[in-house]
Amino acid sequence: MEGMKWTNVQENWSAFYEAILDRWPDADEADLDEIEGDQRGFVTYIAELTGQEPHEARDEIRTWLAEELPSDLLLDAGIAEEEVDDEDFGDDEEEER
Repeated sequence: MEGMKWTNVQENWSAFYEAILDRWPDADEADLDEIEGDQRGFVTYIAELTGQEPHEARDEIRTWLAEELPSDLLLDAGIAEEEVDDEDFGDDEEEER
């Protein structure tokens, strides 16, 4: 995946809390609840949290979204890189004897 799109984050906001807290340990879940996935609000929050300028926080968030996010997060958020057909694994049919 070439990086997560913000719409995926916004639509599945609470699923990203753990990843956000891993990246920014000083973040607070109550504050994240108030942000409700608003990108501008999140950039402002991270800028204030880290003492950065908003453009620096935005760049840091972009980098975070471009990194490899945990696969369990992607599954929790219902985001898959590609659909995999169970038939591809070849275990649907029992062997004939």
